[in-house]
Amino acid sequence: MKEKFRNIFWFFGIFAIVVMLFTFDMDYQELLQNLRKAGIWFPAVILLWVFIYLLNALSWYIIIRDGKHAKVPFWKVYKLTISGFALNYATPVGLMGGEPYRIMELTPYVGGSKATSSVILYVMMHIFSHFCFWLASVFLYLAVEPLNAGMVIVLAVVGFCCLVAIYFFMKGYRNGMAVRTLKLLGHLPFVRKWARRFLTEKRETLERVDNQIAELHKQRKSTFYASLGLEFSARIVGCLEVWFILNILTSDVSFLACILIMAFTSLFANLFFFSPMQLGAREGGFALATGGLAIPSAFGIYTGLITRVRELIWIVIGVLLMKVGNGVNKDKEHE
Repeated sequence: MKEKFRNIFWFFGIFAIVVMLFTFDMDYQELLQNLRKAGIWFPAVILLWVFIYLLNALSWYIIIRDGKHAKVPFWKVYKLTISGFALNYATPVGLMGGEPYRIMELTPYVGGSKATSSVILYVMMHIFSHFCFWLASVFLYLAVEPLNAGMVIVLAVVGFCCLVAIYFFMKGYRNGMAVRTLKLLGHLPFVRKWARRFLTEKRETLERVDNQIAELHKQRKSTFYASLGLEFSARIVGCLEVWFILNILTSDVSFLACILIMAFTSLFANLFFFSPMQLGAREGGFALATGGLAIPSAFGIYTGLITRVRELIWIVIGVLLMKVGNGVNKDKEHE
């Protein structure tokens, strides 16, 4: 049964690759010319994500370790990090492929409830770090860019929304959120019957998951802040990608400007969370962000193109990794 689900995830990843190949807005000859124009910066962009995924994996790994010796090897967590993100890149609404896959693969090592709680905790940390990054970028903009009335209003709205989100995340960390989420889903059309049945059947497991979530913040604050610090660092390091790409076109761009571009682009793209692979949203975000900082919008479109190709390459790597090392899980399942 597990091999069947693994194959479903794998074929879903293959489908996503095919969709991405047919959704580029330019012919492949022009695409190849743009990649040649990138020169050594394009391999640098690809290799940069080896380090970014390493930070993501470390953030998840210290949650799994629980301050103790981990039963799952780090290379396995690193592999699941890359493969999980590969599936999420291609999933409308997000978290529909990568997270179930990670739970399924991690369960033989640490058990179902621990696997579920660690994945939920990591997803919360990953999203939480985005709000922290966006809030920090608001203060960065106030410090380094000129202001007008319209921008003050925009920054105020973004800052307020980030603070509200951070408050609810901290509340979720203190009290857990698995049971509350299922109760909320129990009032929504289409999923209410499934949610209520699942909550009834799995309430004890969900309460155990909530206890593990609350324990991270209450009793293991060092683990909590170390994981958050690694995720936030991954956001900052990710801005180097924009800096690398823009340096292909101009040397007159600062790293601080790249942080602001990345913050706006990620915020804009996440507003279109329902779009598979955020097609068009990210490119539009880059164009608007660069234009807003007095950088030619064409540079932003080019940045979006290169990041889309990088994303495709890492989706291919992630899908291939799904077929690597599965024998380890089988051995664990027999213990």
